[in-house]
Amino acid sequence: MMDFICLSRTLNFTRAAQERNITQSAFSRRIKSLENWVGVPLIKRASYPVQLSEAGQQFLPVARNAVAELTDMRQTLRAQERGVAAFQRFAVLHTISVNYLSRRIAQIEAQIPSLRVRVYSDHLRTCCQLLSDGSCDFLLYYSHRDVQPVFDEAQFARKDIGTERLIPVAETAAARRHGWALDAPGDTPIPYLGYDPSSFLGSVVDQTIGQRTPPLVLRYMDALAEAIKRRTLAGSGVSWLPESAIAEELAAGQIVPIGGPSWETTLTLSLFCSLDRLDKTGHAVWNAL
Repeated sequence: MMDFICLSRTLNFTRAAQERNITQSAFSRRIKSLENWVGVPLIKRASYPVQLSEAGQQFLPVARNAVAELTDMRQTLRAQERGVAAFQRFAVLHTISVNYLSRRIAQIEAQIPSLRVRVYSDHLRTCCQLLSDGSCDFLLYYSHRDVQPVFDEAQFARKDIGTERLIPVAETAAARRHGWALDAPGDTPIPYLGYDPSSFLGSVVDQTIGQRTPPLVLRYMDALAEAIKRRTLAGSGVSWLPESAIAEELAAGQIVPIGGPSWETTLTLSLFCSLDRLDKTGHAVWNAL
């Protein structure tokens, strides 16, 4: 599995073999053996650089999850052998990991000194899948009244931790120089830094704008709020960002809102888990969050 994952990243048999510290011929035999086991080709060898076949693209996330689960189990077994607490595994949206979870875990460590945490930061659908298949203990994500959940929430315990605003903002100097304002009269184009339409925040912003037609011209698109934040701070345009992600910049005057309350919306920070899967430490974390 690790050989295949390495090859999917390098797309080069020679470089992948070097990284795996084996000869290229031995590496090629391992990949061929994996393909024989799966029963279909995983690699398009005729192209340069090599590419994953359609089957290989489908198999890659399975391979990654398998390696992650095996690694987790190895660490858990070793920890149990040494009498060390197992990892509490969180699947979480990247922006929540950066702006909330890392700080909150540091606070909980004061209550649970033996706490060990592993965080999987990924897109919403992947995070939900990790919880559904038991690959993580907790799922932490934003929910919104106008966006349907992407998994069956009724199967899990839920705790709403808090709320925060999603705000349309721009870098202060750029906003003043260009007169960017969603409520301003006229139709002067405003460069827009948007989320991937298939992402959760992309859906939320779409619902927030609704039937209104502000003069936004899409100039940049990304699924990660942190990437959009960097573009916003560079003065590249207007974006919707979670308040926790820009609290310091708002306080310092680097970023300003460019629309009134009707252009804002509220996100709920929700925690999910299967209570019957949690160990003693897991229950303590659930109660502390």
